[in-house]
Amino acid sequence: MKKAVQFLKKELMLTLSVLAAAIALVVTPPTPQLIRDIDWRTLGTLLMMLCVLEGFKRENVLEPVVRLASRMKRMTTLSLFLVFGVFFTSMFVTNDVSLIIFVPLTILLFRSGRKEKYILPVISMENIAAIRGSLLTPFGSPQNLFLYGQADVSAGHFMLHMLPLCASSALLLVGFIFFLYRKDPREEISAAGREDPRQASGRGRRILYLSLFVLIIAVIVTRTSLWPYAVAVVLAAIAAADRKLLLRVDYVLIVTFFCFFVFSSSIAANPHIAGVLRQAVAGYEYWWAIGLSQIISNVPASIVLYPFSENFAGLIYGADTAGLCSLIGSLASVINYRIYVREYPGRGGEFIKVFTLVSWAFFLIVVIPGFLLSRWKFF
Repeated sequence: MKKAVQFLKKELMLTLSVLAAAIALVVTPPTPQLIRDIDWRTLGTLLMMLCVLEGFKRENVLEPVVRLASRMKRMTTLSLFLVFGVFFTSMFVTNDVSLIIFVPLTILLFRSGRKEKYILPVISMENIAAIRGSLLTPFGSPQNLFLYGQADVSAGHFMLHMLPLCASSALLLVGFIFFLYRKDPREEISAAGREDPRQASGRGRRILYLSLFVLIIAVIVTRTSLWPYAVAVVLAAIAAADRKLLLRVDYVLIVTFFCFFVFSSSIAANPHIAGVLRQAVAGYEYWWAIGLSQIISNVPASIVLYPFSENFAGLIYGADTAGLCSLIGSLASVINYRIYVREYPGRGGEFIKVFTLVSWAFFLIVVIPGFLLSRWKFF
C-alpha cells in the first residue's frame, strides 16, 4: 500500500486521470457506445511511437548530433545548436524525447566547460524550443497526434496552418539567445574535460527502429484503417530485437490518455453537462486550452475540450501555447524539471524561477498573435 501511494504521488497526472474517469463513470454510467467512442487509433499510434522512441534513446540514434555539439567552442554557437537541435528534432521524435536527449547533454557540456551559470536559461529556452518546434507536425507532441487524428485535413494542410507559429517562434528564440550573450557574443567555452557520454550501439537495431519510425509516420499521415496491423508489426519486431525494451516504455502515459478519453466520452454523453460546456467553451477555445492546461496539462486538456469546441485552430493553438505558462502546462516541462533536479538536488526552486521568467517573457510576446491567428480556420 505504501509503495502504491508513493507511485500515485509521483505520477500525479495519472492519479488525476484515474479520479476523473471514475467520477465521470459515476455521473454517466458506462455503455458499449462509450467503449466505441474511445479513440483507439490514437492510443495504438501512441503506443507504437513510445516503443520506437524508447529504442531511439536506447540505441543513441542521434549520436552524431551529440558528437557535433561537443566540438563547438563559442557559447553563442553552441547554444544555438543545442536549442535548435531540440527545436527541429522535436518535430519528429516528440518534444519530451528531444529534451531527454539534449538537456543532459547541455548540462554535461556547460559543466565541463565551466559555464554552469548559463545552464538554467539555456535549458529553459530548450523547453520553449521543444514546445514550439513540435507544434509544426502532427506527430510532434501527444496533443497534436490526438487533434490531427480528429481533423479531416492532410498532413500538409495541418503543417501549413502551424507554420506561422513555428517560424515566428524560431526567430524569437534566436533573439533570446543573442540577448543572453549580449555582453560578449564571442564568449568561448573550453573543450577540456568533455567526454562523450553515449555508448556506441548496434547498427542493425538502429536501422530497425528507423524503419519502424517511417512505418508509424506513414500510418499517421495516411490515416489507414490497417493501423491495428501496424501496431502488431511494431510490437512483434521490437519483441524479437530487444524484448527488454518493452518493459521500459512509458505505459503510464498510455493509461493516462485512456482515462482522459473515458472522462471526455462520458461527459460528452451527458446531455446536460455537454450543453453547459459547449456553451462555455465555444468561441473561447484558445483561452480555455491555455487555462485548463495549467490545471491538468495540455494533453488531457485537448482531449477534454475537443468534443465541445467549434474552433479547431483556437484549441490547438491554445494547447501548443499553454506549455509556456507553467510547469504543469506541458508534460515536456515536467520532464525538463526532473532532469535538472536529478543533476542538482535541492535547486528545484531556482529552476522554476528562471523557467518562469524566460517562458513568460516568450509567452507575453506570442500569446496575442497566437489568438489573432486562431481565427484562421483549419477547415
